Amino acid sequence: MARPTTETELVELVRRARSTGRRVKAVGAGHSFTGVALTDGVLVDLRDYDRLLAFDPVTGRATVQAGIRLADLSRRLAERGAALENLGDIAYQSIAGATATATHGTGRRFGNLATGIVGMRLITGDGDVVECSADEEPELLSVARVGVGALGLVSELTVQCVPAFNLHAVEEPAPVDEVLGDWEGLLDDHDHFEFFWVPNTRWALTKRNRRTDEPARPRGRWERWRNGVLYDNVAFGAANRIARHRPAAVPRLGRALPSAGRVEYVEPGHRVFASPRLVRFLEMEYAIPLAAVPEALPRVRELVRDLALPLLFPVEVRAVAADDIALSPAFGRETGYLAVHVYRGTPHQAYFRGVEAIMDDYEGRPHWGKLHFQDAATLSARYPEWSAFQAARDRLDPHRTFANAELDRVLGP
Repeated sequence: MARPTTETELVELVRRARSTGRRVKAVGAGHSFTGVALTDGVLVDLRDYDRLLAFDPVTGRATVQAGIRLADLSRRLAERGAALENLGDIAYQSIAGATATATHGTGRRFGNLATGIVGMRLITGDGDVVECSADEEPELLSVARVGVGALGLVSELTVQCVPAFNLHAVEEPAPVDEVLGDWEGLLDDHDHFEFFWVPNTRWALTKRNRRTDEPARPRGRWERWRNGVLYDNVAFGAANRIARHRPAAVPRLGRALPSAGRVEYVEPGHRVFASPRLVRFLEMEYAIPLAAVPEALPRVRELVRDLALPLLFPVEVRAVAADDIALSPAFGRETGYLAVHVYRGTPHQAYFRGVEAIMDDYEGRPHWGKLHFQDAATLSARYPEWSAFQAARDRLDPHRTFANAELDRVLGP
C-alpha cells in the first residue's frame, strides 16, 4: 500500500510497479460496491492527496488533488462563495472516484459530476504525466472524464464551479402513481427533483428543490438530527435488523417507521443535496431513457410484490441531462436513474437480477460503481463511443498496469 502526498510520488510508484510487472489501483473513499479498486499489486490510498490547489474567482474554476472528498471540497468552495453545480445524495466520495464512475445527482438540466471537469492530469501506465483540457488533448478529456480507473491514475482535476446558491427544499410523501403520472412536469417545475418509492406501499417520498435567492431558513439542529440521524438512520437501521430475522414483520415495520411528514426549509445547496447514510446496504443502479421511467418503475413494483421480499429500503428515482462522455451512462440521452437497495446480509440476487432484466429491455446502462451482472460483451453495444474509450485505454495503458478482475469483466482484458 502507498499513501502519496505529491504527484512525484504517484509517478514513482507507477514506474516502480511497471518495472516489476505489478499492477496499480487507486482507492478514494472506498464507497463503490464493486471490485473496481481491488488489486493484488500496489493499492494507492489517496486520503492524504486531498488539497484544493487553486481557485480562480474570475473563471470559477477549482483545481484539486484527486483524493479530496466531495463534502470537504464543498465546504472549501463555500468559504470562497462558490459551489459545485450539482451533487448526489452522498458526499463521502473522493472527487476522482465519483467522477470516474459517473456519479450523479438529480435535475433534468444538470449532468453528472464528470460533466463539470474542464481539465485533468493523468499518470499513464508507463508513469508519464498527460495533461488534457479544451486546448490540450480535448478528445482525450472527453473520454477520460469517466475513466472507471482504467486509463491511469488521476492526479489533478480542474472543475467548473458556480456561484454559491441556496435551495428551497420541500420534502413530503405523495402517492407514487401521482408522481409517475406527472413525472416530466415535476422535473420541469423543479431544478432538482427525486423520489423514493417505499416497497410494498403506494407511497413515494419526494424531494423538490428549487434554486433561490431567498435568505436561508435552515432547519434547527434538533430537527436536522431527528430527521437525518434518528429517523433515517437509527430507527431505519433497527427496523432493517428486525426485518432480516422476521420477514413477516415488514408490513408492520414499514407502517411504524417514524416520518417527519412535510418539511420545508432553505439552506445552502451542498447541505441540502447530501444526507448522512449510516445504515449499511448493497445497491444496484441503472440508467434508462428518461421517458421510460413511468413504465419501468411499475414493473419493478410488480417484481417486488411477486418475490415477496422483506424490503424496507426504498427505490430511488432521479433524472440527469444527456452528455457526450464516452462511458457515461447518460451518453446521448436524457436519463432516468432507478436505484435498488437491500440491507446488508439480505439475499439480493433474485431481486437485483430481476431488476436488471427489466432494465435490459430499455438498453439500461449500470452505474459503474454499483453492483450489476453485465460484462464487456453486453455493455459494448450500449455505448456508441465504446471503441473510442478502448483506443484511449490502449494508448494510455497498453500493458494494463491499471487492470484488475472487475475491469477485465466490464471492459474486456
